[in-house]
Amino acid sequence: MFDFLEGYDVLGAFWTTVQLTVFSGVGSLVWGILLAGMRVSPVPLMRGFGTAYVNIVRNIPLTIIILFTSLGLADIFGVTMGDEDFKIQGFRLAVLGLVAYTAAFVCEAIRSGINTVPLGQAEAARAIGLSFSQTLRLIVLPQALRSVIGPLANVLIALTKNTTVAAAIGVAEAATLMKKMIENEAQTVAIGAVFALGFVVLTLPTGLLLGWLSKRLAVKR
Repeated sequence: MFDFLEGYDVLGAFWTTVQLTVFSGVGSLVWGILLAGMRVSPVPLMRGFGTAYVNIVRNIPLTIIILFTSLGLADIFGVTMGDEDFKIQGFRLAVLGLVAYTAAFVCEAIRSGINTVPLGQAEAARAIGLSFSQTLRLIVLPQALRSVIGPLANVLIALTKNTTVAAAIGVAEAATLMKKMIENEAQTVAIGAVFALGFVVLTLPTGLLLGWLSKRLAVKR
């Protein structure tokens, strides 16, 4: 029944998808937190940069961003991402593009969490001599992150599915292999079902786990 899978490294392709998701997820969280800090910063220049970045990047298709990282950074500007191997370059450039795109959505999710923290807590922190960065890091962000685990889970699930765009620059993830199999095999429906099930297996447990974690760590107000 599944003879069409022979000769194809399906698990290896999904492992690449998992790696793309993990590396891009971590990078997006770090860059998204920094952007959120900029968006609520009292410094106009930082606030303007954060706002412009989020509004511009969110309205650019991910495919264009991924292609820019490959055709623009690698081909035109010669960015090698620390390795001359084409496959490793493609993987790292894909991660860079996914981070640049996803961080804008992470930023907005975290900013919404920051807005749920009572203003009086920030004012009290400033009253005892804490700086803006200390207030954000010690008082506001810990509460904000706990309140947006659910929205961040949705961003992570979307990121997992968005990794298929990396196929546009030749990264050997699940969508790349699926396209190759459809071209070579006469089992289009079965192939599509196998890869759809694979993404369900990746995303469903993640959503359930983070949904449970969101309820467990919710800030009681």
